[in-house]
Amino acid sequence: MALTNDKLVIVGAAGMIGSNMVQTALTMGLTNDICLYDVFSPEGVAEEMRQSGFNDVKITATTDAKEAFTNAKYIISSGGAPRKAGMTREDLLKGNCEIAEGLGKDIKTYCPDVKHVIIIFNPADLTGLVTLLYSGLKPNQVTTLAALDTTRLQSALAKKFNVMRSEITGCATYGGHGEQMAVFGSHVEIAGRKLTDIIGTEEFPVEEWEQMKTDVTKGGAKIIELRGRSSFQSPAQMSIEMIRSVMGGEKFRFPVGTYVSNDKYDHIMMAMDTVLDENGATYKVPQGTPEENAKLDASYEHLCKMRDELVELGIVPAISEWNKINPNL
Repeated sequence: MALTNDKLVIVGAAGMIGSNMVQTALTMGLTNDICLYDVFSPEGVAEEMRQSGFNDVKITATTDAKEAFTNAKYIISSGGAPRKAGMTREDLLKGNCEIAEGLGKDIKTYCPDVKHVIIIFNPADLTGLVTLLYSGLKPNQVTTLAALDTTRLQSALAKKFNVMRSEITGCATYGGHGEQMAVFGSHVEIAGRKLTDIIGTEEFPVEEWEQMKTDVTKGGAKIIELRGRSSFQSPAQMSIEMIRSVMGGEKFRFPVGTYVSNDKYDHIMMAMDTVLDENGATYKVPQGTPEENAKLDASYEHLCKMRDELVELGIVPAISEWNKINPNL
């Protein structure tokens, strides 16, 4: 029995991330109504999924935005240009944010009553922000994929200390989903031992910890180096777990990117200490050591510079005008 009867649209379904999202969603039994949308025909992916023996589900494929988004209640989009060797997430800023603008306008036109939208194409903090602005949705209805940074930290620590990932608790990275992210280690425990008690010992010298944090922030580039292409299985898995949580399934395990507007961080999309469930995203500002908090502040400033660049490029208006486009902001 499916978790929901509501329509789920996978944007960019003809690509590697998108096709993996489709298969993962079907394997999890999330919905009996799934639509594959791409500017390139996703019919091949749809036909292969039909031939995989998934029962009690309607699988449609289209290149038409109106057909795809009409009656959609959940959307996940990987429909941007992929990151290639030598590129940073920020290098994709202009082109992918223009795609995000179009996506937001399609949502506003064809499915304004959508329940939740997840954006995973880079730079996700900005593409998510642009989608939110032009969709007219509420801030808790649009989230972005930020979990991979946390899973990379957890994975690195598990390998270092030769323990199961489940024995690494309290892992989190916050701020921007990029090399300016803030890695928080002050709440981490390794099989019941506080990481802060281990850092600086012979077992885990400070220099090794600092290198690990750097490696985590460049984890996406490492995948490109190892595989010759950007990651696709891990973002597919995480994004489907995210949409499952807002459908009423298991709560999401890691931080997500969410719209933040408070006295300290304002008019920005960034990873916070979040809860993602059927009510959408709620957040609180994470608290770490003074050094970690300062790193989060620096990550926010970096995101603000990219946001302001979008204003200069004419992709979004001045912040003072945002409320006219989306009264929820």
